[in-house]
Amino acid sequence: MNDPAPPGGPAPRPLSARSVVLSLLLGRHPPELPARELVRLVEGFDVGGSTARAALSRMAAAGDLRRTDTGYRLSERLLERQRRQDEAVRPHTRAWEGDWEMVVITVTGRGPAERADLRARLTALRLAELREGVWLRPANLCRPLPAELDRVAERHTSRPARPARELAASLWPLDAWSATGRTLLAHVERARRPADRLTAFAAVVRHLLTDPVLPPELLPADWPGAALRDAYALYQREQSGQVRVRGTRT
Repeated sequence: MNDPAPPGGPAPRPLSARSVVLSLLLGRHPPELPARELVRLVEGFDVGGSTARAALSRMAAAGDLRRTDTGYRLSERLLERQRRQDEAVRPHTRAWEGDWEMVVITVTGRGPAERADLRARLTALRLAELREGVWLRPANLCRPLPAELDRVAERHTSRPARPARELAASLWPLDAWSATGRTLLAHVERARRPADRLTAFAAVVRHLLTDPVLPPELLPADWPGAALRDAYALYQREQSGQVRVRGTRT
């Protein structure tokens, strides 16, 4: 069974100055803001200006941010994280015709760190482990598997004899994911202060990163995935409006 969320349930974690900066930039395209505007926005989330400026300096030194002529931009390393977040919020799917993707690990003798890294990469591709070394999912995603997988695994297309809904329910904890999603939607609805809303939607994005994005016919009733994505899209528009309005006060 593939764990959908960190232990302890969906309670949103308070955001540090670094987390606020990353949340703001990860939600922007392009992921760049003038230094003065970024500090002003961060201050709106209960972070002092001096704390915000110190965080920006530390993040630039650590390689999280890149200084530009006018401000700060996400580093190349974090652009990949933004890409994964964008795909989680707006997954690209196709009609499902009953086929399943299957990845079978063929290389042996790998160390624990290599095995853990491969598991993390396969999970990020929304594959689930049927048994050790055998990963699969319905073939409804419009995304190629990385060519580098060919060095350690074989790819197959299959049609398992087991009923598809039963198989999906055994691979992912769908009821638990759904319950967490509904709890997050309720929390978002209650959040009013900017800091509380940013914290709530950061939790929403983390949860969407674990959405298996299954075909509708394999999901339980009242699956909250679309509602979570709609709520986050509305929040992104809200934040973009905030940036434009504040940007006129210079």
